[in-house]
Amino acid sequence: MTRRPVESLLAGALVGFVILAPRDPLTAFTDGMVAVMQNETVGWIILVCALFGSLITLLVRVGAASRFGDAAAGRIRSRGGSLAVTWLLGLVVFIDDYLNVLAVSSSVKRFTDRYRVSREMLAYVVDSTAAPVCILVPISTWAAFFAGLLEDTGWAAPGGGLALYVDAIPYMLYAWVAVVLAVLVGIGVVPALGPMRKAERRARDTGQVVPPGTEEAKLEGDIDPAAAERARPWHFILPIVALVVATWLLDLDILKGVVVALGLTLALVVGTRLLRLRAALDTAMAGVLTMIVPLATVFGGFLLKEVNDGLGLTAWLIETVEPLMTPRLLPVIAFLTMSFVAFATASFWGIFAVAIPIVLPLADAVGAEMPLVIGALVSAGAFGSHACFYGDSTVLASRGSGCGVVEHALTQLPYALFAATVAAGGFLLLA
Repeated sequence: MTRRPVESLLAGALVGFVILAPRDPLTAFTDGMVAVMQNETVGWIILVCALFGSLITLLVRVGAASRFGDAAAGRIRSRGGSLAVTWLLGLVVFIDDYLNVLAVSSSVKRFTDRYRVSREMLAYVVDSTAAPVCILVPISTWAAFFAGLLEDTGWAAPGGGLALYVDAIPYMLYAWVAVVLAVLVGIGVVPALGPMRKAERRARDTGQVVPPGTEEAKLEGDIDPAAAERARPWHFILPIVALVVATWLLDLDILKGVVVALGLTLALVVGTRLLRLRAALDTAMAGVLTMIVPLATVFGGFLLKEVNDGLGLTAWLIETVEPLMTPRLLPVIAFLTMSFVAFATASFWGIFAVAIPIVLPLADAVGAEMPLVIGALVSAGAFGSHACFYGDSTVLASRGSGCGVVEHALTQLPYALFAATVAAGGFLLLA
């Protein structure tokens, strides 16, 4: 394993383009890259991540994040308590998974490091309260997307998509299991498994919280000592609250939310004389550069998705398992099949634009319970977002938590697979 996700993704995509266009794979490859860069979703992700890099770098540069961490650490008495607080913050920041992983990870590293929590464990808890929490709350970007998709495909009346989505929330079993499992692992009820056990032992015995041989993937630069002396916890709290509230009020659009939060942060930093205007703007620009690696990984993931779409992987897989569809088996088969596709393609929303028009008519034809089937499909998207090695949530959780993407993915995978197994059993029992 190269442990270099960007190069691996690009190599995989190139192989796919060779299969798609054996006579001129180079043209297909470059056309695919252009198509990805023209994708509206990719452009949105680039803007959101770049602005988040600026926001977090500013908060750390002036010492605001450290002040918040010190204040929180004074109220935490144990290692399990530090992870429980991390988990609770993840529940609070439920609007969007990007917002969740970046805001929470940047605010808790200070006190989890104090209790020798490995960055792999931190990334796991943060990632487990990202997509799994967002899909369980009807006021989130995930809920808005799936509700709109149900209306667009005719399975809900105009304006009725959210009601159908809410009916399916009790059946989103993977998300329920993943969220509960994360806190149980964090407080020590469920033991560390496999690679996570090794990471936790390293952090506990040596104090080395960052994976060995891995340069900490910082989102921030050095702290300005003069600014840090004057910074207060509210310099961190106000921008984060503004980020959440603005995202909520502005049509659940995290891009608008981060623009508002970044503008407020610049005003606070300059207005309270933590930094001069020029230094604040230079810090914000430097923050954009810190997101280059995660954005390159996300780009590679979307390029691989472009190849898989061209190969027709999703439709082929559904057609292959279609003869097995019975009222009892349909929910679990839909969950397992779409989980595999989401994991393999790093497409957690796009594949359902293909799957819903195929799977839901099958469910209706065989008499399966519609909320249960929808819950299985959304659960599959949550599993893919949670477990995929090069998925955007995985990349950002590892980046924000300060560990490598591969290290995070490998240590998290046993828990994701356990949660998926429990969810699959639940779908069989409920069908």
